[in-house]
Amino acid sequence: MFNFMKHRKIWYIISLLIILPGLFSIATRGFNLGIDFTGGNLVEVRLEQDVKIDQVRSVVEELGFAAARNIQKSGTNDYMIRTRELTEEESATLISTLEQKVGEVNLLRNDRVGPVIGRELTMNAIWALLIAAALMIVYMTFRFEFKQGVAAVTGLLHDVLVVLGIFSILQIEVDSAFVAAILTIVGYSINNTIVIFDRVRENLRTRKKGEALEDLVNVSLWQTMARSINTVVAVLFVLLALYLLGGTTIKNFVLALIIGVTSGFYSSMLTASPLWVELRLMEKKTGK
Repeated sequence: MFNFMKHRKIWYIISLLIILPGLFSIATRGFNLGIDFTGGNLVEVRLEQDVKIDQVRSVVEELGFAAARNIQKSGTNDYMIRTRELTEEESATLISTLEQKVGEVNLLRNDRVGPVIGRELTMNAIWALLIAAALMIVYMTFRFEFKQGVAAVTGLLHDVLVVLGIFSILQIEVDSAFVAAILTIVGYSINNTIVIFDRVRENLRTRKKGEALEDLVNVSLWQTMARSINTVVAVLFVLLALYLLGGTTIKNFVLALIIGVTSGFYSSMLTASPLWVELRLMEKKTGK
């Protein structure tokens, strides 16, 4: 039986090799922020003719006002177009070009979205993560022990940094849906970690005299391995189907989930669990 705990330094190195380039990219290049953060225009139009969304996308992309994923069909012939901030002349050009290419267009609204909303969204997301982390530590301390709470939240931070880093390196657009994906990843990751720690707790009760803590945790990981693999594979099947068939509007959201779910599977087993072992061994050495 492969001993995951014996090779835990390798898992730390792999995590660092993934996270550090991401942190460097975040520090030097930042993120490709969507209009939810940078501001822009929200244009809603109603077309008189039955037009495919791809036709609308091609027109708007030719003008360079928006990416394909920022165009959504909101009704039978209603379309929501999120663009960069447009001048009155550019707004008029958008409507006139649509009329030339796809027929008569009725402008339902053209609202300007300010970047202030983006700053508020960012702060709310950060506060949500901090509050969730604090509550998770409290819960884990009550159900298990404080050190497992710290290890579990460190695993969550690992997953968040992996997703943020990859999106920064690849300069994939970040919008409000991305924030929702991060919060979803946090919920998924902590669930898998709790299952593993619950098995560790059960095995601690029947621990044999002289059995090393690393061996006990390794046995616990193997006992929960089938459940962990089945869960992540089932989730990834659905996410991959959504990514391939769900359309461009949710592609980045689903991609963030795919990366986060995969990282959550890894961190639950090879980040949170080894870190808890390190904390327990450190406690034993110091006698605290």
